[in-house]
Amino acid sequence: MNKRNRKQRRDNMYEAILTLETLDECKRFFDDLCTVTELQAMEQRYQVAVYLSEGMIYNDILDKTGASSATISRVNRSLQYGADGYEIAFKRLRAAGKLDGGADEAGE
Repeated sequence: MNKRNRKQRRDNMYEAILTLETLDECKRFFDDLCTVTELQAMEQRYQVAVYLSEGMIYNDILDKTGASSATISRVNRSLQYGADGYEIAFKRLRAAGKLDGGADEAGE
């Protein structure tokens, strides 16, 4: 598949995500889109990002999430040098009072 087709396929998926209106719709979409393992990995990386953004140290994050040091490092690189996607989401969640770093890796 050429680059143009891959970009269009990716854009189509993100456009579909943007049509979702509720938390339940989003959960249902991702449950259909991803395997349980893929969802768990994304949820873990997200929680690692939350903890890193709050200044938590690697060892504490490892203990709280079970993430490997490689995963924590990779997420940290994204926070430091990435496309600022995490920061956009975190800023909006903080403004809405919905950023909870105290939740465990299962979101409980």
